[in-house]
Amino acid sequence: MTSVPPGAAPAAFTTAVASAAPVAEELTPLDCLARLAPISLDELVSEAELLTRVDRKYLIPVATATALLERIDSRARVLEIDGRRDFSYDSVYFDTPDHLSFRLTAQRRRRRFKLRTRSYLDTGSTFLELKTKSGRGTTVKERVAYAPTDRATLTAAGRRYVAAQFAHHGHDAALVATLRPTLVSQYQRTTLLMPEGSRATIDTRLRWSDGTDLGGAVACGIGLPDHVILESKSAGRASELDRALWRAGYRPSGISKFGTGTAALHPELPSNKWARTLAGPFATATPLSMSRLPAPPHPVSSTQQFHLPAQRIAS
Repeated sequence: MTSVPPGAAPAAFTTAVASAAPVAEELTPLDCLARLAPISLDELVSEAELLTRVDRKYLIPVATATALLERIDSRARVLEIDGRRDFSYDSVYFDTPDHLSFRLTAQRRRRRFKLRTRSYLDTGSTFLELKTKSGRGTTVKERVAYAPTDRATLTAAGRRYVAAQFAHHGHDAALVATLRPTLVSQYQRTTLLMPEGSRATIDTRLRWSDGTDLGGAVACGIGLPDHVILESKSAGRASELDRALWRAGYRPSGISKFGTGTAALHPELPSNKWARTLAGPFATATPLSMSRLPAPPHPVSSTQQFHLPAQRIAS
């Protein structure tokens, strides 16, 4: 078996990602939002920056999301950049060989970390992002610009940055030498600004693939083409969207793209935190074929990067 340096991705992993199975032509959540007025990124950040917020995630069937979004307040607005309202995201997560980051999350440790690169495929921009949670429960998200070609690799500069942040937040800086890419998460995202000032994101075409095989092959991939992750982001109390979901019988699921995706692809790891989700929607996940990452079909202007500034948020 061919070995690779710590922090580097197998060659196949840098180009092989999951592509979702075709979905039948039917009304989609995005179709339901065509009637809503657009909002620019600058306006969205200005009106609902929400640096301190409560996030609630729901994993629901596409049909349910479509029916719900057909009835949302017509005063809601949709993030639009260069005429587009859905945007392609690609995240590569890094963890140790024994999945320390995952285990800290699964075991609900108060002091934990999550490291990933996040690529906005429609703009060509990539960031190296570190989320840390302190012993007091505060989540801090910090990131720096990163070369898109290095999205599946921790460069020397990237390792130095992460090591410094680890030391600052009370984690062992030596762990950086053992970090490697373990999971790719891909999806399409649409963002809403609700009338009361809360935000919501709708993630579709949910896909995960595993890049841990050091022999150079992507081990496996799964997708949830018939489900949507709908997330509300409010200053505290439940939003109108939350209440509509509750009336429909849905409660926040606690789904984590990193945690649940890793648990689904590695059943040998502890997964009690996501047991209900794994036994539900993920039990019918679609195995995916692997293909090269396609170029975005309609890239937006490079002057309008779809990303928000680094944030310090309350969990």
